[in-house]
Amino acid sequence: MNARTLKILLAASVALNLFAATAFLTVAVTRPKVEERVEQQRRPGGRPPAWEVIESVDPQVRDRVRQAMRASALAARPDFEEARTLRRQAVQAVTAPDYDAAAVRILLERSRTAELRGRARLEDDSLVLFDTLTPAERTALSPILSRGGPRGRNGGRGRGEGRDQKEPRP
Repeated sequence: MNARTLKILLAASVALNLFAATAFLTVAVTRPKVEERVEQQRRPGGRPPAWEVIESVDPQVRDRVRQAMRASALAARPDFEEARTLRRQAVQAVTAPDYDAAAVRILLERSRTAELRGRARLEDDSLVLFDTLTPAERTALSPILSRGGPRGRNGGRGRGEGRDQKEPRP
């Protein structure tokens, strides 16, 4: 190899190393931003999960809010379980050989009614809790009233996944 060939190989090696270093630094710098955007897109409306919202308030208030929300979720749990059960029955009725559209419609209506009853209980209990908070605390906790509820707790599971878990799901 002559000197000219070595110089060309050295220049190519330096260029390749600079390219690799730039790519590595770009990934290292932008990765947190990309992960944050992905997480926001995963949540409807870019809302933080309810547990994240609750973490943003004073620890004494946080404990009181957690207890109140847990009690509310446990009280509303039978309504949501009834709604899921009725919806499963409707799905089974659709696949049955003796399909009856009127019966399926009634099951779906009862399921919606049970779900709305559970949601109303959660919302009413939240309003009772908000009566005990300061304006700043109410502002900080207001996102928990947004539709969709605290789905962030389920680890991003979609519809139908993790149905057998024992934790109350509003």
